[in-house]
Amino acid sequence: MIYGAINEKGERYYTDLNKVFDFINNKQVEYNWLITDCDCYPYNYVTDEILEKGYCWISGEKLTEIVEKADYQWVWAVLSGFEKSVELDEVLKYDLPYADGYPGFWQNPLTLQHPLAKIEIVPWDSALTLILSEEKDIVDAFRKYFRQSEDLAEYNTKFKG
Repeated sequence: MIYGAINEKGERYYTDLNKVFDFINNKQVEYNWLITDCDCYPYNYVTDEILEKGYCWISGEKLTEIVEKADYQWVWAVLSGFEKSVELDEVLKYDLPYADGYPGFWQNPLTLQHPLAKIEIVPWDSALTLILSEEKDIVDAFRKYFRQSEDLAEYNTKFKG
């Protein structure tokens, strides 16, 4: 089962990954990350790599270090987290995840876009943050801090009616 949350209220106008990481109890360090469909300001080496190759493959520790050093605006992106045992060549056998225009975020049952991922964090158009995970405790921790966030499955049901 996939759990999810949407946060579109009560925060600045973009995804603050420092806060997200803090409030998911720094679980991001347990994964390697595929970052795709990224638009952020100012540009940095992650963005440069994505523009060059279409993606960035990075450890959770390195991602944390980058985010701690620079509080920059994440406009669009899909950050897909994989168990550390999963190799990049396995990940690249599938289509790269994308945020802008992906209809799956708004459908139930919730699914992770990349079939090998365990978690996805999605800065969506500077307006909201989505988090989807196989681990309920990660989504619960996110929702506990971002109190105005909503269960994504309930949100989807509310807007389908």
